[in-house]
Amino acid sequence: MKNNLLTLIFLIGTSTISFAQKSGMHILQSHKIESNGGWDYLTIDQRHNNIYVSHGNQVNILNKNTGDSSGVIKNTQGVHGIAIAGIFEKGYTSNGRTGTCTVFDLATSVVIKEITVGQNPDATFFDDFSKKVIVFNGKSMDASIIDPQTDGVVATIPLGGKPEAGVSDGKGKIYVNIEDTGEIVCFDSGTFKVLSRYKLNGGEEPSGLAIDRATERLFTVCANKVMLILDAKTGRQISTLPIGGGCDGVVFDPAFKIAYSSNGEGTITVVKEISAEKFIVQETITTKSGARTIALDAATHHLFLPTAEFEKATGTGRPKRVSGSFQILEIGK
Repeated sequence: MKNNLLTLIFLIGTSTISFAQKSGMHILQSHKIESNGGWDYLTIDQRHNNIYVSHGNQVNILNKNTGDSSGVIKNTQGVHGIAIAGIFEKGYTSNGRTGTCTVFDLATSVVIKEITVGQNPDATFFDDFSKKVIVFNGKSMDASIIDPQTDGVVATIPLGGKPEAGVSDGKGKIYVNIEDTGEIVCFDSGTFKVLSRYKLNGGEEPSGLAIDRATERLFTVCANKVMLILDAKTGRQISTLPIGGGCDGVVFDPAFKIAYSSNGEGTITVVKEISAEKFIVQETITTKSGARTIALDAATHHLFLPTAEFEKATGTGRPKRVSGSFQILEIGK
């Protein structure tokens, strides 16, 4: 009995150590983009090996395997996000200043059409279940649903607050962070009806959102330096974990059961899902200041984050970007 107990303690200890081990993830390289302007989201098109990066009033396109520039989609005024509707061979940009989405061909980058959506469209993604593009409009506080077959808006869903990032459970439900009310709203992608609202206790101004579809867990990152993990079915809060400051994005890698929070202070917080009920901060990866949004390459498991170099801060204002220093960080082993 004593030997069995010692063996059990050893196994538990070994398991805990393995969960706490660092991944070895670090900055592999920086891909420079010689143009100016701010940035927001970036998205990866796995089929064509492209990274689409919102950058000022255009979208820069990079080959994700080489880092080489492969094109530009121009005149996307105040662009925030890019949705990849791969089965339709189309991409969609959300243009905040004009209240539109630019539709472009994924193979040629040629602009096909411009669609009017809500006011200040921000985050956007393609839902693989409903086969619709979901656009979250910050100022009009709603979601525009685009059918890629017709490139028309088929529904507008009032959300009761300013939406940020959203995700799909792959079974018909869409979840979206509501920044100003501190909650997650769930709606049906078929009926376009709001189903539930989950209040985020202890979380302020949620921005980035990710999901583990297998365990139905939501990962939401908040301005007060916490990641909240919820049961997507019920809204039950399972865990509250510390993250870095200035976070605006989070991704989940289902292969390794890891959530990565991109923090504008210059770090990535790595959260390991040990089980559906247990989560730990595994490590903190050093990036660069300003790298606050993130994309995951599902093929290589590398992470990509946009940022720039900054002048030394003076006074209380934001430090100025160094002209021509825009770059995409590639993080991997």
